[in-house]
Amino acid sequence: MMSGGVASGICALLCVFLLCGDLPSAQGEKHSLYYIYTGLSKPLDLPGIYEFSAMGLLDDRQIDSYNSEEQRKIPKQQWMKEKMQEDYWEKGTQSRKSKEQWFNVNVHILMDRMRHNKSDLHVLQWRHGCEVEIQGSEVKFSKGVSEYGYDGENLLSFDETESQWVAPVKEALPTKRKWDNVPILNQYTKGYLEKECVDWLNKFREYADAELRNGSPPDVYKFTKKSTKDETKLKLTCLATGFYPSDVMLNIRRNRVYLPEQETISTGVRPNHDQTFQLSKSVEIKEDQIDEYDCSVSHRTFKQPIIIKWDGTDLDGKYTGYPPETVPVVIGSVLILLAILAVVVFLVMNYDGECCKGLFIHFTLLKDCGLLLPPCGKTEYV
Repeated sequence: MMSGGVASGICALLCVFLLCGDLPSAQGEKHSLYYIYTGLSKPLDLPGIYEFSAMGLLDDRQIDSYNSEEQRKIPKQQWMKEKMQEDYWEKGTQSRKSKEQWFNVNVHILMDRMRHNKSDLHVLQWRHGCEVEIQGSEVKFSKGVSEYGYDGENLLSFDETESQWVAPVKEALPTKRKWDNVPILNQYTKGYLEKECVDWLNKFREYADAELRNGSPPDVYKFTKKSTKDETKLKLTCLATGFYPSDVMLNIRRNRVYLPEQETISTGVRPNHDQTFQLSKSVEIKEDQIDEYDCSVSHRTFKQPIIIKWDGTDLDGKYTGYPPETVPVVIGSVLILLAILAVVVFLVMNYDGECCKGLFIHFTLLKDCGLLLPPCGKTEYV
């Protein structure tokens, strides 16, 4: 059974995973395709948490999912459902079932190698994918990633330049040597990252182009309540929610001047249940100054910033804002969602400050000498 400390640590890593990368610029010329694979050493009797799970991300937005309970690869975007034929999902399901078997075997191999207690929870993860940059009409490969993590530590990563694996921990050295001794597999990994992955990224972007280009605008709300620290003060909160992509500018202003970041408390950009995002910021002020404050929100879907002003009429603890007919309920539900999904998307890569994402490929089940050989064969179904 996980302790509260472990659970909170996992939740913190989840937030890092989902939000730690650089936010895309307003022009957004960089694109990515990643898949996440997560295998647990034992099942957990908790709703929404699976012994094995996988999801695809196009530009940080989930496009498909699979879990060990349903054992079906399913679309998470309407355009995926419409554009991809039935055999894509059937073959993708079989591919992910083979990955599930691979993870089930290898997480226990690692536990033995690390001399870990089999009664504790351990997590094996893989991220694999690519990024491109659009320059005019030309799509340029930016980088490819294939790396593994175990229990919050980097385990193995593929060095594209040298076409070999890097093992930062001694327990991964046997696997590195084994994989590097099969040059054709390393050649395949490099070729996939630089070519096949980019081809799929471009195909998916073409299918999703209208939705990704148009985006989803944020709803903006303000909230006022008495400070819990000082009864003579008010706590002002501004919330933007339901936006996509994740790049947004939200600022609390006093007399139309932006408050310095150090004077406000920010949640950071967080995911909603529907693949959109939310961000809120708060500040504590003297009660008689409330008329001096407003909130400004800018997003690529707005022609001009949305500005809502505090006027002292919303002291009942309810959100009001733009559009006024919509009352958000996302904060509580997102916190619950983060807690529930924390183990499922416990991405243990924590790799050079970037959001952890992952990708695909068939696995070759060779059980001798520690970890299985890396994937090989056709990879069009992920």
